[in-house]
Amino acid sequence: MTILAAAPEDDHRLAHDLATRAGELLLALRAEAGGSSSERWTLRDEGDLGSHHFLVDELRAARPDDRVLSEEGAEDRRRLGAHRVWIVDPLDGTREFGEAGRIDWAVHVALVVDDRLAAGAVAIPAMGVTYSTASPPEVPPADEGAAPRFVLSRSRPHPATLLAAEALSAELIPMGSAGAKAMAVVRGDADVYAHAGGQYEWDSAAPAAVAIAAGLHVSGIDGSALHWNKPDPWQPHLLICRPSLAEPVASVVRAAVAASEGA
Repeated sequence: MTILAAAPEDDHRLAHDLATRAGELLLALRAEAGGSSSERWTLRDEGDLGSHHFLVDELRAARPDDRVLSEEGAEDRRRLGAHRVWIVDPLDGTREFGEAGRIDWAVHVALVVDDRLAAGAVAIPAMGVTYSTASPPEVPPADEGAAPRFVLSRSRPHPATLLAAEALSAELIPMGSAGAKAMAVVRGDADVYAHAGGQYEWDSAAPAAVAIAAGLHVSGIDGSALHWNKPDPWQPHLLICRPSLAEPVASVVRAAVAASEGA
């Protein structure tokens, strides 16, 4: 079972506070834009950059010796080998943020200590909630006998995810934002989030930290270990699920990969 690296309690609280406040900033921007479709692209850009600058400025003030890896920031190679690195996605689900009425977008704030996840928070601002390692959420019990529920990309579900879902006779729940999908598993609204289409560390770090704190299984979709603060932040795949479903999902994926390699 994966566990989080040790971090001071105020790091957990800081992640929670910053994700929440960035979400409030994004809600204010969205309210100002109103329902005008002509302003949606501008809103998306303002949301990405506004939240980025807020998070980076606040982290520099609160943790001046730490490094930051942000989706919207310039690459800072000093993060490699650094003791503490914050990995943030200022607006996960930019597309959904720009669509009036959608709630499946998020803010991610995670801390990596010596290349291990240590703390994290995922704000779902349109739902008015932040899930974090400051107060780990409790996953509701599984509905015994029911088909597992897979949450997956609403626009580009990967064949490996669909294959695993089919093998387990799963119900499919399309949704935007990696954070929103992962937190659906944390809330108990879904049982599996399996993503094989490739992401970056800022997409998965905070959701993975919160999921680990909640007692969920976190790995690559094939069951492999995940690594953080890599020179290349690309994260090929991610599996967040109830522990009982980890091996069934991973075994289907491994078998599919082996079959394709042998073809």
